[in-house]
Amino acid sequence: MINWQAIDTVLLDMDGTLLDLHYDNFFWTQHLPLRYAQIHGGNPETISEQLMQQIMAEKGSLNWYCLDYWSTQLKVDIVALKREVTHLIAPHPSTKDFLNALNASHCETWLVTNAHQGSLDLKLEHTDLGQHISKIISSHDFGKPKEDPDFWRQLQQHWHFDPARTLLVDDTATVLDAAAHFGIQHLLTLRQPDSQQAVRDALDYPAVLSFAEILPIPPRTL
Repeated sequence: MINWQAIDTVLLDMDGTLLDLHYDNFFWTQHLPLRYAQIHGGNPETISEQLMQQIMAEKGSLNWYCLDYWSTQLKVDIVALKREVTHLIAPHPSTKDFLNALNASHCETWLVTNAHQGSLDLKLEHTDLGQHISKIISSHDFGKPKEDPDFWRQLQQHWHFDPARTLLVDDTATVLDAAAHFGIQHLLTLRQPDSQQAVRDALDYPAVLSFAEILPIPPRTL
């Protein structure tokens, strides 16, 4: 599936790709409505529907991912509430072996995420992802989400990489679409971003259930 000799740079998404998306899905659909009702009053089920409508209206935009935006809109401290369920932050089972193999290879490994800095800090605090990554880039640094082809243009201008020799692994089809439009040659997605949800089939891009499916990666030679 992957010709590792044709790849120099590996761009990795975080939530749903390296990390189990269950943490984020649980927070936004269950924990936040419950805590919002406790803070502001109201019925959690009714609030859940209202919050989902409000949140989904921003899907694909930078606001969708911005914790400052949602803290202001909802009048709650989103980062503080996310800290209450950090025990759910977990890498996918095959993530560690995949990152170790990348680290031993000739490839440069970057984390490229839409996560807001507050969320990114939490994930790095509760995992060892930072030990395996040479560059950590948030789309908030460029003012465009990864769903926007302009994000990839800005990233390439700021941190040079050859799109023809780059692999992007991401769980979101619209992000992969934007990267493909920009010219990134090698694209891969995940069949089960959230371990508590069904495995996805009939995807538009090559997909794996486990990173073990694209191992081994040839180690670098001296």
